[in-house]
Amino acid sequence: MSLDRLAPAIFVLLWSTGWVVAKFGAIVSEPLTFLSIRYAAAAILFAGLCLASGVAWPRDRRTIAHAVVSGAFLHGLYLGAVWWAIGEGVPAALSSIIAALQPLMTALAAPFFIGERLSPTQKAGLCLGFLGVLLAVLPKFFGQGAAAIPAFAIIVNMLGMAAVTYGTIYQKQHLQAGDIRAIATLQYVGALLVTVPFALFLESLHVEFGLAFVALLAWSVLGISMGAVLLLLYLLRRGQVSRAASLIYLVPPIAALQAAAVFGEELTMPMILGTAIVVVGVYLTNRKDVAPAE
Repeated sequence: MSLDRLAPAIFVLLWSTGWVVAKFGAIVSEPLTFLSIRYAAAAILFAGLCLASGVAWPRDRRTIAHAVVSGAFLHGLYLGAVWWAIGEGVPAALSSIIAALQPLMTALAAPFFIGERLSPTQKAGLCLGFLGVLLAVLPKFFGQGAAAIPAFAIIVNMLGMAAVTYGTIYQKQHLQAGDIRAIATLQYVGALLVTVPFALFLESLHVEFGLAFVALLAWSVLGISMGAVLLLLYLLRRGQVSRAASLIYLVPPIAALQAAAVFGEELTMPMILGTAIVVVGVYLTNRKDVAPAE
């Protein structure tokens, strides 16, 4: 089976673990501090991988700048906002719903930035996927102290979603050339330029070093920051940006399944049904035999 077929499923499985990591991470470290350490480790490992593989680094200053800027949006602003919001009391379920708005926002914005058009079937798939996410996750949110959630933290979470939407389009628009390993290295430098100042300003840089922290950091760097991100960059180059973004719809339901297994959270019938609807929506959005609407 080709990488083109396997990459979407592997990406979703890896990326969805980020919600479990975020919940555990809040126990052993402050969120922005943890992300800064994670990004620094990822940048160092990617740089080592590039050197060992003889990767050609971008020589064009514009390409380097584009990589740094895209990383600031895709990793720094996005995950920084999400992790901070969860740390401030936004439930992971609600945060995942906000993140699930990204494919719709991307589909709406892509025609204006890169002239990408979707067929009616693809549009229906995007809407169906979003409805499936709502059905799967909303029952976990209501009735669990919604009034106590800080409004400002929700706004920050939404700004993070907007940042990753723009970062996805920016990546597709400006970074179609160059080795993706070198691009990823520079992107984590851009992410550090965002998270480090905010960590210094908002946090005390507290970290509880131990086995739990090392395990979380190792998975965050190797499984998510390296494995999942390389797959995302690969998908963005191989297909439409809206198709790649539609995979985000699969993350909240799968994250809910992981939370049920790891934390013993309840797995309800709406979550199971919503996950099935999401799968159909992503299939429609990613159908390669559908011609773009004229």
